[in-house]
Amino acid sequence: MSKTEVSIPESPIEILKRNSRYLRGTLEAELAGSELGLSADAQQLIKLHGLYQQKSRDKSKGPEVSPTKPPVLMARGRIPGGRLDASGYLAWDAIADRYGDRSLRLTTRQSLEVHGLLKGDLKAALKALHSELQTTRGACGDVVRNVTQAPNPWGRKDLAQLDAVAEALSAQFLAHSHAYAEVFLDGEKVDLDQESEPILGATYLPRKFKIAVTATGENLVDLYTNDLGFAATTGSDGALDGFFVFAGGGLGMTHNDPTTFPRLADELGWIPFDQLLPLAEAVVGTQREFGNRADRRRARLKYLIAARGSTWFKDEVERRWGSRFKSRDLPEWRTSPVLGWIQREDGSWALGFHTLSGRIADRPGLPLKTALRELVRDFNLDVQITPDQDLILVGIQASDRAEVEDILQARGIDPESPDRLHDRALACVALPLCGLAITEAERALPDLLSLLQAPLERHGLADLAPVFRVTGCANGCARPYSAELALVGQSPGRFALYAGGHAEGFRLAFEVVQKVTLEALPELLDRLFGFWKLEGTAHERFGDFAARIGREALATALLEVPAR
Repeated sequence: MSKTEVSIPESPIEILKRNSRYLRGTLEAELAGSELGLSADAQQLIKLHGLYQQKSRDKSKGPEVSPTKPPVLMARGRIPGGRLDASGYLAWDAIADRYGDRSLRLTTRQSLEVHGLLKGDLKAALKALHSELQTTRGACGDVVRNVTQAPNPWGRKDLAQLDAVAEALSAQFLAHSHAYAEVFLDGEKVDLDQESEPILGATYLPRKFKIAVTATGENLVDLYTNDLGFAATTGSDGALDGFFVFAGGGLGMTHNDPTTFPRLADELGWIPFDQLLPLAEAVVGTQREFGNRADRRRARLKYLIAARGSTWFKDEVERRWGSRFKSRDLPEWRTSPVLGWIQREDGSWALGFHTLSGRIADRPGLPLKTALRELVRDFNLDVQITPDQDLILVGIQASDRAEVEDILQARGIDPESPDRLHDRALACVALPLCGLAITEAERALPDLLSLLQAPLERHGLADLAPVFRVTGCANGCARPYSAELALVGQSPGRFALYAGGHAEGFRLAFEVVQKVTLEALPELLDRLFGFWKLEGTAHERFGDFAARIGREALATALLEVPAR
């Protein structure tokens, strides 16, 4: 090493990945062992295979969780675009019942999660998924994660062409390692000397990397919150002819640490259709080579762009790619509703099924999971999960629509969203299973929506209900920082309130007030919405109003509300 070179230390996880023998580590031995849970190192490696070890932190069951209660695992699917045929969906449903906690959870990355798996059942569960062409491989950890895609309940031809795009991107960045097959599927062992990771590298990526694809104009995928985003354009023949490219989005941060921050992606320019994969490789390669491997809190692509500058990043990507971006005018964004009954272009129907927080479970008097299983099975329906944690049943024949409605009605299940506020409300899992959660989110969402709906109705604003999201910590898994209104967990039972994001996701929200308690929230919301009613213009959305008025004016309007 020369005198001018500086050695940058790697984080412990970087060293672990480097020495893991391409993600094998001690996983095989630990899965076969008698210990109820996995070692700390194995817990890190297992994430790159789409799995998390979790332990309940639910204090409502008593002062302490029993030390003899085994830890459980969560399995997350790699499901490009959230699209599943009937057999794929039924495979997830079955392992949730047989091995998990009998519920499914739809994620904001258009994936499915099964919670409550025991270590001893893990291989059997993954083999059952594999038999139906389903996998958890690469759904978590420091890799390119599940590729999201614009939902298509209408059967639109421009959106249908994105199926192949999402699948190609997913396949391109899937780890080459055979570890998943060896460890979880009892596959044939390969010579490690023959293993390589030509795209992701021997230590994989510095941090998670998220890709989304959509058509220009449609932004239900929240394109700007992704590390890399593609908005497709079509030619005069209706075929995809290229993409607008966006890079550098990401929402994780740490409270009161200005060196961490949410960021929306930059528009880099337009590329021809045949340059999709070469350009994507150039972006991922730039992050692989230059991303921060010493500090995981600052390891996402957004921090690299913020540190080096957009000009440097674009130049480096173009150098690696071997071409240059073209300039075009970007059409305006919109978000087409995907809930309710929608007739498809082929004459069949889709049913956009609202599921609060994406949780699909049977509850007393409300057998949602069973009903969905029966509909998918008996009518051979395809499924698409949306980035707003909803489920679209696809391919219902016109002759079957009345029967589907009768089945749901007989079970007391209403697939419609109760109101505009519920339509796009999101919550992360948070407590009790997320190890990072500070406070509630998913379990608190029903009460929070009631607290919001009351003052909206009181002030005559329910038809303009904001895009609302809540998270149990500052990591932003439910995309709070691009919402019109959000609560972000700050300490037990307290939230930071954010406002001012755009309903179409291309403007960040800003923090208005900290450490709001649920007890203080009704009065705070009443003053907030009253201020909007008084000072807003006709039909002005809350996010636009908040952005126009600014943080100081909003904070001043809330001064009389005690934080308690």
